Amino acid sequence: MDTEFESVLLVIRECFVYKIPPRTAARGYRAGEWGDLATSFAWKGRLRIIGKGSACIIRLEDGETGDIFAECPYDPASNSVEGVLDSSRYFVLKVESEGRRAFIGMGFQERSDAFDFNVALQDHAKHLRAEKEAERRQAEPKVDNTPKKDYSLKDGQTISISIGNMGKRSRPRPTDTQTTGSSGLVPLLPPPPSAAQVKQQQQQQQLYQTPSSAPQQQRSNTDLLFDL
Repeated sequence: MDTEFESVLLVIRECFVYKIPPRTAARGYRAGEWGDLATSFAWKGRLRIIGKGSACIIRLEDGETGDIFAECPYDPASNSVEGVLDSSRYFVLKVESEGRRAFIGMGFQERSDAFDFNVALQDHAKHLRAEKEAERRQAEPKVDNTPKKDYSLKDGQTISISIGNMGKRSRPRPTDTQTTGSSGLVPLLPPPPSAAQVKQQQQQQQLYQTPSSAPQQQRSNTDLLFDL
């Protein structure tokens, strides 16, 4: 199913068609060789340029009934449309119908109509080039053209690294003296001795008291002798 739709690129209300002699040289066509251009035209009607996808058709049709007189498939790469050498208002079209081809002369009375005709064909040619360029870019592999940055160190450059709070100095803790002097609080008492420490102190005290007890015992025995 053909989903492409037709779009009208240009409409010119009046154009003239001429029967032209065969080209005799490669130099091109001349409108002056077509006879009296004001009276020798073979047909007069409306020109319409139709766009459908990538195709472009120059359609010559009756201005009142819309019947098609001739159609010229436009191809920028071929000689489907040629300008004459001696005027900017006349052209040679290669028309096709049922496999047959013929060259006819076509012109406008107004120079502005000829200008619009040329611009419409040029716009279509630009559109075709843009489509081909887009297809070519899609077919090519994508290459990153972004310039790469150089992160290497140059001569004389250094790197400074900061890890956590290693660069900060720790504040000194206040001493007991500073705490007492500043707040006036009584310092804490030492903890009580353990059971082992108490037993050891008692043993030391007994060792110190044992020598002094002997003389007392001796004195008491002497007193007993005197008493006898």
